Amino acid sequence: MTYEIKSDIHTHTMFSRHAYSTIAENVAAARAAGLELLGSADHFSCMLFPEQHIRNFQYFVNQTVWPRVWDGVVLLRAAEVDIVSLEGGLFGQDIACPASITGRPYKQDKSLFERVTSNLDYLVASVHDTRFTEDVSGAQTTGMYIRALEQPKVLVLGHTGRSGVPFDVDEVLTVAKERHKLIEVNEHSLEGDHKGDTHDACRRIAERCAELGVGITVSSDAHIASDIGKYPQVSAMLEEIHFPRELIMNRDRASMLTALADAGICDLRNLVAREG
Repeated sequence: MTYEIKSDIHTHTMFSRHAYSTIAENVAAARAAGLELLGSADHFSCMLFPEQHIRNFQYFVNQTVWPRVWDGVVLLRAAEVDIVSLEGGLFGQDIACPASITGRPYKQDKSLFERVTSNLDYLVASVHDTRFTEDVSGAQTTGMYIRALEQPKVLVLGHTGRSGVPFDVDEVLTVAKERHKLIEVNEHSLEGDHKGDTHDACRRIAERCAELGVGITVSSDAHIASDIGKYPQVSAMLEEIHFPRELIMNRDRASMLTALADAGICDLRNLVAREG
């Protein structure tokens, strides 16, 4: 089975600091690759700046200026947010944000997370710093992923096969299916996998998604425009296990937008139909 995947919903721009392309370059690359939809999901994480102030993250706040359809490519606004606690807490949720980028005090108390993500379409929730998961039980890390999935704006659990955090796959996938959330199979994770451990972990997760009927997203996790929409290793793995095409929720624009709506995160189907 050959997979044609026309969306890429986990990509990065120069804002992520260790990525190298602009949003315009990424859109152009998506169009050149024949993609119908691009999701830009830069890091929302302490790894970017030593000070956690909304001034540093206004890149997300102002994404309402992006056109919904850019050179024929539907453009979604997202962030890859760090999971930072065993309670499934996300970066910025415990950080106060009392003042705007100009220093004017806000009238309502909201967290940095609420201020930064309010205009975004969805979140990819990932573990990058695993230190808080060391010397804890599998039940605790399983609960962590489940509670992250239960966060209203989280659509995708990012690169669980690469993070190195052990968890009960079936428990997490069951919750993902119940909530219409997605599990990511990440091309970038396989590119740097010299020992094969990540490939084995990703394959096991993908096999259980197929057996349990859980939707996945195939993502490039591109940090440069030339990688957008390219999934050779993931596609080969999915072909080997005969993964059902209908469970690849980013296989085309319509399927991706339906997945967002089914998860109760946002419904952009009519908006895109009008503007496209």
